[in-house]
Amino acid sequence: MLACLLILKQPNYGYALLDQLDQSGFAVDANTLYPLLRRLEKQGLLTSDWNTEESRPRKFYRTSDQGLTLADALRRDWEELHAAFHALKEES
Repeated sequence: MLACLLILKQPNYGYALLDQLDQSGFAVDANTLYPLLRRLEKQGLLTSDWNTEESRPRKFYRTSDQGLTLADALRRDWEELHAAFHALKEES
């Protein structure tokens, strides 16, 4: 979820997001991603707009202000956990 919120600071559509996640080392199946995107949108963490200018319509998602706030909090929590694990590793 955090990876999606961070990547979608810039608008993107589902298939491109799948590709970007995969290139970043997060292998996610489309059958997992699309329900997640709908759930995040329903929770107000993402916004979406349809782009009908191309040959086929695409739904572009973007992280909302509420999503950005959550992403920042989750990122800080992740960094604190990473530091704690690193400290444990150094102690042993």
